[in-house]
Amino acid sequence: MTTAATSTSDAGTVLAADPNWWRQAAVYQIYPRSFADSNGDGIGDLEGVTSRVPYLVELGVDAVWLSPFYPSALADGGYDVDDYRDVDPKLGTIADFDEMIAALHAAGIRLIVDIVPNHSSNRHAWFQEALASPRGSAARDRYIFRDGEGPDGTEPPSDWRAMFGGSAWEPVGDGQFYLHLFAPEQPDFNWANREVRDDFLHTLRFWADRGVDGFRVDVAHALAKDLTYPLRSHAELEKMRLVTDGSHPLWDREELDEIYAEWRAVFDEYDPPRIAVAEAWVEPSRRHRYAAPTSLGQAFNFDLLRADFDADEFRAIIDHNIASVAVTGSSNTWVFSNHDVVRHATRYGLPADHGREGAVGRGWLLSGGATPPVDAELGLRRARAASLLMLALPGSAYLYQGEELGLPEVADIPDAARRDPTFFRSPGVDVGRDGCRVPLPWIADAPSFGFGPAGSDASHLPQPSWFSSFAVDVEDAVPDSTLNLYRRALALRHALQGDEALTWIETGAAFVLAFARPGGWRSVTNFGDAPFTLADGLGELLLASGPIEGRALPPATTVWLRAAG
Repeated sequence: MTTAATSTSDAGTVLAADPNWWRQAAVYQIYPRSFADSNGDGIGDLEGVTSRVPYLVELGVDAVWLSPFYPSALADGGYDVDDYRDVDPKLGTIADFDEMIAALHAAGIRLIVDIVPNHSSNRHAWFQEALASPRGSAARDRYIFRDGEGPDGTEPPSDWRAMFGGSAWEPVGDGQFYLHLFAPEQPDFNWANREVRDDFLHTLRFWADRGVDGFRVDVAHALAKDLTYPLRSHAELEKMRLVTDGSHPLWDREELDEIYAEWRAVFDEYDPPRIAVAEAWVEPSRRHRYAAPTSLGQAFNFDLLRADFDADEFRAIIDHNIASVAVTGSSNTWVFSNHDVVRHATRYGLPADHGREGAVGRGWLLSGGATPPVDAELGLRRARAASLLMLALPGSAYLYQGEELGLPEVADIPDAARRDPTFFRSPGVDVGRDGCRVPLPWIADAPSFGFGPAGSDASHLPQPSWFSSFAVDVEDAVPDSTLNLYRRALALRHALQGDEALTWIETGAAFVLAFARPGGWRSVTNFGDAPFTLADGLGELLLASGPIEGRALPPATTVWLRAAG
């Protein structure tokens, strides 16, 4: 068994070898290319992350989830990986990675890294070898190659559509096609191949041996596939989208249990065991398979992310997910924003039918963000209330960089400046995810808002002028800013957390949710349009997501209270 070395900072912080640290952790997602740029080339990098460790400490997070930092042509924001055991030269070196993780651990912050097992990039050495090898070769068997159809073999093996638009099959010029469920630059691995499985076990150990504490598993539900001929049509696959018996040819198959059992055996070689969280967009009734202790151990639930700002919907989701994790012994993973969806400060300012339209709100962006108009003040007020409620829930809270600033979506990125393949593969259908990936504003009165070093105005996605009002230095100086709300909430969360119990408190108002946590900690949220009078005896006010007067809880506001005694 391998034991992770504990690191001690100058302040004496020790990263304890706690096997349960993940159960109620606050995890901060860093999209590295948009977080902090150390050298002025307009691209965030690992040295930039290291330089901001003091910021993360003051924010109060327990762990960082680092989105892909591997060598990549950025056909899909780094999720097209050239080499799983190296760092993109534009982001740094392995030595920079080691320095970053040492700095995080010294500050008491753990590191979860993204791993992308469904597909590599088309520049990966294995795929280049496959292209240079004949049909039926061992090199091609690592991926999914099939003969073309039609009289001359020029038609794709099926009419399947890729997630980013267009055919899911790409010809290679010799009568064969390869499968790519996402972009053509992302050929799918063949997970029935033992060599593929073993290589990923090697990759897991490579990063775990460097001190990585866990893995976020991209598209965890897609690795196993049934490509038995005849292949089903795209229309048939669409009809099977809601199957819950593991029979879909491409998604959520039973064979995944065997794959992830091997991963779990690797995680358990370490002390404490490495953790993993599955990105698995599956029916809630199937989520337990990924969260099981014999599998990855935790799985994202995106239910609140997709919900309206509605008390009944929130309560039903919370109840369902608490019951679900009781089955596996896992803990919940609450999340409102990430690198794939419209930021929730904007979603909550849209009418309900637009807030969930398309890929969680992106349908609104097709009009340039002009129709319908966003109620920015309402959106931010709701986002603050929802986030404070989430941080009171038992389980882990996943935060996306910039949400602690109340950062809205950037809607008006010029087409020529966009980077997301979703936009280019489906023009006029999906505007893409660039609006939530714009580099962060750190200093209001600085080139690139302090994203890069002094004097550098480079930024790989354009930052709007209004970013200045959301800059870290501006919010730092305002006591009731969203940044300071998150700091106080995360500090209180650490102080108040006990076991993972939750007890509902009936308020007599359907639009108000209230619950108690161990030790007398209580959270009350007003989802309605009118003030709600807090009952006497609920307790001492600890924190509020917005201004309150006396016992009147305004609309779209959450308070934390502590019962007397």
